[in-house]
Amino acid sequence: MSHKILVAQGGGPTAVINQSMVGVALEARRFPNISRVYGALHGVRGIVDDNLVDLGQETVVNLEAVAATPAAALGSTRDKPDLKYCQEIFKVLKAHAIDTFFYIGGNDSSDTVRIVADEAKKAGNPLRAVHIPKTIDNDLVGFDHTPGYPSAARFVAQAFAGANLDNLALKGVYCAVVMGRHAGFLTAASALARKFPDDGPHLIYLPERTFVIDKFLTDVKETFERIGRCIIAVSEGIHDEKGEAIVTRLMGHAEKDAHGNVQLSGTGALADLLCEEVKTKIGIKRVRGDTFGYLQRSFVGCVSRVDQREAREVGEKAVQYAMGGHGNGSVAIRRIGDYAVDYPLIPLEAVAGKTRVMEDEFIVPAGNDVTPAFYNYLRPLVGADMPEVARLRAAKVEKANVLVGDST
Repeated sequence: MSHKILVAQGGGPTAVINQSMVGVALEARRFPNISRVYGALHGVRGIVDDNLVDLGQETVVNLEAVAATPAAALGSTRDKPDLKYCQEIFKVLKAHAIDTFFYIGGNDSSDTVRIVADEAKKAGNPLRAVHIPKTIDNDLVGFDHTPGYPSAARFVAQAFAGANLDNLALKGVYCAVVMGRHAGFLTAASALARKFPDDGPHLIYLPERTFVIDKFLTDVKETFERIGRCIIAVSEGIHDEKGEAIVTRLMGHAEKDAHGNVQLSGTGALADLLCEEVKTKIGIKRVRGDTFGYLQRSFVGCVSRVDQREAREVGEKAVQYAMGGHGNGSVAIRRIGDYAVDYPLIPLEAVAGKTRVMEDEFIVPAGNDVTPAFYNYLRPLVGADMPEVARLRAAKVEKANVLVGDST
């Protein structure tokens, strides 16, 4: 039987999402019974608009070059399909005689795959539907980690290492906001920036714990008084005891995205507001804030080799599972020992629409830092080739005790 397959990319781009797409395209060439490999431009929107390309006509050399390029080469979408939308997807797949659908994405994408698979089953169509994981948030249930996260975590760690050096030279308070609405994995990665005992970030705040402004100010004040400076890593999704986003509480209002969620990315409001709190409530003059925003998703030249390899392999495994008749599912990543992984195909229902958050064992009881267990979890993912930083070790010269204004 001849097969026609289609692959699409959804949600936020990553540094390695193209590895998964190319993994599908090249692995398909190993199966003589696959006659066509299509790509949908801009995710499921490209399917509904019948906007497809033939990946079978791409050269291996160009595909490999694209695989090493960050962002989504096919284009992505933030469309969140409902049942009617998925029915339109199914119609286009049927019109092109496409019998295998691969969707690379996160939580919403896995749910899309689930609904499309259900619609195909109702229509008596033997469509294979496989979800290929991707998200820098690292929040897919049933996974040890997700492709895209290790590279983004590597960027965050390196960015904080640089900020720490800057802050050490010109001391003050520095606060940076990192992506993560419900899961703090990416913000927690900032901890890998530390090498020396007084290195930052000195405080790490995650959405898994309630954020209390007064406690935050106390932490900052104590740290600043103890070492003369303070670097803070904050998840964009930090919230109060009622679950209200801190950015909304401090601003009194906040923009919402197309899905009704408070818009946390694309604005520097939270960093600015927290810095203002530190200035006015503690009285520290030199306070600076940053928001990493899109930088952490597709930064060129800051990619984890482990991430590259695993992102390719989940694409390859997706094709193998589909052609092997294993049915619908999501290609998970499970850790084996220290360090290897396996790629089981798990039910779509186990992943779709669910959100993983950081486990308690990764967060200190005080809620403003991570534990050694998190370091052990993250280090194999970012790779052993992280840049090194150093400090001068020269002995101090004894003071000459020259009086100010003495002309002798």
